[in-house]
Order: sequence, then structure tokens, then C-alpha cells
Amino acid sequence: MEDNITDIDYDSVQALEEFNGSHNNSGVGQLYLCATPIGNLEDITFRVLRILKEVDIIAAEDTRNSIKLLNHFEINTPMTSYHEYNKVDKAKVLVDKMLAGQTVALITDAGTPGISDPGEELVRQAVQAGINVTSVPGPAACINALIISGLPTRRFVFEAFLPSDKKERAAVLEELSHETRTMIIYEAPHRLCRTLAELAEILGGDRQIAVCKELTKRHETVYRSDIKGAVDYYNANEPRGEYVLVIAGLNREDIIRDKQDAWKEMPLEEHLKHYESQGIERREAIKLVAKDRGVPKREIYNMTLNFPK
Repeated sequence: MEDNITDIDYDSVQALEEFNGSHNNSGVGQLYLCATPIGNLEDITFRVLRILKEVDIIAAEDTRNSIKLLNHFEINTPMTSYHEYNKVDKAKVLVDKMLAGQTVALITDAGTPGISDPGEELVRQAVQAGINVTSVPGPAACINALIISGLPTRRFVFEAFLPSDKKERAAVLEELSHETRTMIIYEAPHRLCRTLAELAEILGGDRQIAVCKELTKRHETVYRSDIKGAVDYYNANEPRGEYVLVIAGLNREDIIRDKQDAWKEMPLEEHLKHYESQGIERREAIKLVAKDRGVPKREIYNMTLNFPK
């Protein structure tokens, strides 16, 4: 990634850390969004470790999982559960604690909190309450998968898990069928084959895909093929582990070509009348027809010389 950062101003970093210290001058606490490893404990950052040790309380998606991480790094900060089923009420409790001057670190089971997890509710309430929210960056499975996929990375869209509701799921897949950006989807092993089959049907079996499994873990694998190939592979090989699907978007040139082909199916005289019926003069209508069909306007002009005006 080109961040256009060539030097780190360590004096500014230190000043920022002092400004964002455990208790700022306003007497209001702070919310830290701390990214944790998605599989390899060596991926945790020095800053995350320091913040987790310094804050007053750690809000964890699953305390049973997070205690293993904290014990490994000898972190003894008090922990509380914050998950999908208590996110609204618990966020209010945590916001009150921060308004009273306490600092809170939010962690998820794995990766960056706030991305496809309950953290966004806590962030929303904290921002509304005027509490400073800062990110302590680190791993994110969607980004890890994207950069190793071999597919275009300049423009992408993250869909997380597809909806379970049948109608909503169909609507999202229909939207994705027209997407030109690279798409990222999370999927569980027991649903992988079904999802791949749906993608093949709606997006087309020839669309390129990278199926990323167990990222940063010992058995990390990336299966790269078209979607039809992925369907065949995982029907023959039982899916196990956690998956991130990275799917190529529609090629813009193909979209333009399909539109041009659709116009070419219309008789030329009818195409010309389509614009002239809107009050557009013949000369300008010829330009528009040529653009629609992707051909030189001189070619259209010569072909329409004998058309009635």
C-alpha cells in the first residue's frame, strides 16, 4: 500500500499518545478498537498489548476465547462480555463508564472490531456521546484475503456474510451480479458449497474466485479458479475451517460490449428513430447511435443516407 509516509514523526506519536492517554484532560474516558490476531499470535502489535494492559476494562465478544489471548500475553485487565445479543444495553453501560472517566478497549474474537461484528453499535453510541474513539490497527481477514487473492485490489466491496433470509439473500446476490469491483464474502464451512453454487448460477461459473481458508494459520490455503471449478473442488473435498471468498467483479469492457451488442440487435432505422422521436436532429442522432454501437459516426452516416427524414 502506498501511504505516502516516508518518515514517522516519533515526537508527534508520543504527543498523540499523551493526548489520548488513559484519562484525558476533559475527565472523559476513551474507546480503543484493538485488532487481535486472526490465527497467528505473532501478528499482535506492541501497541495493542500496551493498550490492553493500560485500559480500565476490556470488552470482549467472547470472554472464553479472549481469556486465552490475555493469559498468553500476561494481561490482567478486567474483562466484560460484549456481543450480538447484549450490544445495545451493554454499549450504554460502557458509554456511561467512559463518560465517568474510564477507558475501554474493544476486542473481537479475531481481527478488527467493528467489521461485521457488534462493535459498530458501541462505536455509534460512543461517538454520539462525544467520546473519543481511536483505532489500534492490526489484522483483518477481509484485507488479508484480498491482498493474497491475485485479483484486482484497487476497488473492492466487502459483503461479510450473506443474509440467511432467502429473499434478502437473493436480492444481495442479484446486486453483486452487476458489481464491477472485487467482492469479499465470509462463509462458514457447512454453507460453502451452497454459496458457491449460488454464485455460479447468478454471477456465472466462469467468474474468477479465490477461496481463502484458515488465514495466517498453519493450514492456510488459497484455492484459485473460476467459480465452477471451486464448486467441483469443494463438492469433492469436504470444506473445513473458516473461509473468505474473493470474487472478481464484472469487467467494464465486457459491460460496454454487451450494451453495444444489445443496441446492434435493434434495426438501425429504428435505433435512429429512437432519438429523432425525442426531437433530436438527424446529425446529432447519428452521433448518439454511433456511440451506442461503438462504431465510427461516418459509418452510421453512410448507412443512413437513404433513410427518410
